[in-house]
Amino acid sequence: MKKIILNFEIKQDNFKELVQEAFNKDILNFLISKLTYPEFEKIERLHLYTKDLALKTNYLVVSSKKKLDELLLDDKFSDFTIGFHKNLGSKDDEKEIVNISKNSQVDFIIVKATDWKIIPFENLIAQMHKNNTELISEVDSVEEAELMIRTMEIGVDGVLITPNNANDIIRLKNLMFTSFKIDLTQAKVISIETIPEAERVCVDTTSILKIGEGILVGSTAAGFSLVHSETLETEFVASRPFRVNAGDVSAYVLVPDEDPEKIYRTKYLSELKGGDKVLGVTSEGETRIISIGRVKIETRPMLRFELEASTDDKIIPMSCICQNAETIRLVGADGKAKSVVDIRIGDKILVHIGPGATHFGTAIKETIIEK
Repeated sequence: MKKIILNFEIKQDNFKELVQEAFNKDILNFLISKLTYPEFEKIERLHLYTKDLALKTNYLVVSSKKKLDELLLDDKFSDFTIGFHKNLGSKDDEKEIVNISKNSQVDFIIVKATDWKIIPFENLIAQMHKNNTELISEVDSVEEAELMIRTMEIGVDGVLITPNNANDIIRLKNLMFTSFKIDLTQAKVISIETIPEAERVCVDTTSILKIGEGILVGSTAAGFSLVHSETLETEFVASRPFRVNAGDVSAYVLVPDEDPEKIYRTKYLSELKGGDKVLGVTSEGETRIISIGRVKIETRPMLRFELEASTDDKIIPMSCICQNAETIRLVGADGKAKSVVDIRIGDKILVHIGPGATHFGTAIKETIIEK
């Protein structure tokens, strides 16, 4: 899990709201000052960072190399976790940061890039990712935080940010869930119906999808079938490893929820557009958030599969509609992709049992019948 440090050195008008939302999202790392320290000093479990060495916190931040050397030699600070803050504006600044990390002089380094951002952090990540020193990027926005977390796949170890509102904190927390697990089970095919003509949605992502990976799609919120990506080469069609030929326009698809504790919500496939995000899911249930580059909706012949899964001795009916073509695949119980034209009644495929009723994509406890 990447680290989020919220800058609470000053008291904004919505200060108490921001602190409460941080607690709600289990974010406990705060950069504080003499002004805000009294708000936190009696609260347990918090990790308080400060540039004021007179405050009684466990994490000290210094911006001067001379002051850093003094602290490291002072036994009075031997039990503290000491970090270095550096504004990076030149190649010499970059070299100084790397050298400090190599010598294990500090536990963390907070870096604020004043001009160039991406290239300097790529260099720092490449040279520091095997060191014991945490690389924390001081960022100005949630968008910049995401960029730093994703840079060179590895990303920085954490971000320091001043949140503007509670939604910033929710979005930040959501960024930390780069991958997680989702439960998959087996469902039996009980009927197959031909639909001569329907509008199908082809989702082209900005990621290379792996063999065994796709997205979860279902005609109802009761359950979602794992529709495989077009990663497999065929005699007649080249692979499109970024693509999932997902289903008809009325189908639900699982997308990340703004609240990471809820993991996902649903959208209609017809609502998706370039720039949106969906959940990429493997046959093992490993899940990641991926972005959409474009969506294509075209008229094609389709197949409708009625399925039954079971949980706690209860039968869960579900269905999915896929384009009727050899390159469209669901995932069998063995974890292998199987063309929809080869699926027969009695076969078993991988599905995720959903939350049931939803309202604008969010699960609710309400009497709604989908069939």
